[in-house]
Amino acid sequence: MASQPLAPDSDRTFAEARHASAVARGIGRLFARNGIWCMAEMPLRGGRRADLMGIDAKGHVIIVEIKVSRADLLGDAKWPDYLDHCDRFFWGLHPALDRGCMETEAFRPEACGLIVGDGYDAEILRPAPLLPLAAARRKTEVERLARAALRRQVVGADPHCAAWGD
Repeated sequence: MASQPLAPDSDRTFAEARHASAVARGIGRLFARNGIWCMAEMPLRGGRRADLMGIDAKGHVIIVEIKVSRADLLGDAKWPDYLDHCDRFFWGLHPALDRGCMETEAFRPEACGLIVGDGYDAEILRPAPLLPLAAARRKTEVERLARAALRRQVVGADPHCAAWGD
């Protein structure tokens, strides 16, 4: 499940960050019930950061980009970069967000799944198609995710370790 809340950044208000954390929690619960384990705020190569990144029981890498405001959704031009880091890509939306634009070509419905979630649960409205990564790329992404998860676990248990390693 999501291991840390989605933090507010320069583009998010605290209310939006709270909604995004709730959506992440609901998606984390949905994924856990389906054997998908994910982590929040996963740094990617190229300076991007996946809101949720996880692995399913078959080893497929999944990324969820969470949106809770119309402005954030419509203003996000970087999301296609995430497709290079996963086998399945989902939009994770707050229930109050208008989803009408998600069917337009700008949001590539043929390549992206759609999940709506809140702090309690989530529902897949459109499954994400499997667009397989090259085996070497998948291996790299899985290893990066595993190392990041292990680092967070160790640093959570002993914060002094944060200064060591990569």
